[in-house]
Amino acid sequence: MYFYEYKEDESGISIYIVDIEAHPESNPTISRPKKYLGIGRMMIAFGIHLSIDASLGGIVTFAAKTDELLEHYIKDFGAIPIAQPMSGGPKLLMIADESAQEIFSTYLS
Repeated sequence: MYFYEYKEDESGISIYIVDIEAHPESNPTISRPKKYLGIGRMMIAFGIHLSIDASLGGIVTFAAKTDELLEHYIKDFGAIPIAQPMSGGPKLLMIADESAQEIFSTYLS
């Protein structure tokens, strides 16, 4: 079973998605073809929904665990790199504005 955690970030300006993890059957490094599609995008859409409900404007933040994921989130989700808290560690990303609206409206409008 998989659990996901969403929380207001320390600065109070976004919802932070603690882990974005693919189910093993949707992870292309484990299972081909992928059994499930769009899980990460749906998790982000739900975070955007929580952000809107918390009056945070639909802004979500999360960490990319690999450079490949970083590029995927930027290219496919419109994410913007915002910080790297530790040298060599995960890179933080933000989704806001038009990108957040597009993802939100795909699933939750």
